[in-house]
Amino acid sequence: MSRNANTCLSPAFLREKFEAGQNYEDYLASGSAQHRAGWDRLRGLIELSAGERGLLGSFERRLNVVISSGVWCGDCAQQMPVIDHIERAAGGKVVCRFLDRDEHADLAERVMLCGGLRVPVVLILNEDFDLLVLAGDRSLSRYRAMAARQLGPSCPVPGADLPADEIRAMTADWVASFEHAHLMARMSTKLRMRYRD
Repeated sequence: MSRNANTCLSPAFLREKFEAGQNYEDYLASGSAQHRAGWDRLRGLIELSAGERGLLGSFERRLNVVISSGVWCGDCAQQMPVIDHIERAAGGKVVCRFLDRDEHADLAERVMLCGGLRVPVVLILNEDFDLLVLAGDRSLSRYRAMAARQLGPSCPVPGADLPADEIRAMTADWVASFEHAHLMARMSTKLRMRYRD
């Protein structure tokens, strides 16, 4: 008998995973210096626009974010530094926790994409740990760029070069995912009743 998504990704399970997760810096510290260097290099290339910073800074609802990842993963190294920028710009309204995919296989198996244990998988939750958005393993712009280059199935190594326009498009994709989740939380009937807004 298969379990439905509400059972598999219950708020209680997601809260447990969030509490078991690590912040960005602690998560990166769990990897090798070589892996960290790739993440740090990409982090330095990412810049939120003034409009994106303003949007993220205007969030009224808290978003809890659970990320199934791998410090060793090239796609994680190329995308998750964007999430760090988003968290910082949101002024406490976005709180991210990273989990190693292999150490938290119970989560990874519940969020398989295309039949596989892919990373990164980002679960954006409201303050009650209800699932709002599940995104991964690559943003739309990343897939478009990969398709244009006709890449094979292998994952890029951490720190691999990305063109500036691809970084910009990927950043915009991730900001849009967070805006989507925030608007879902902002328009939530139960949360609007709770806050009388």
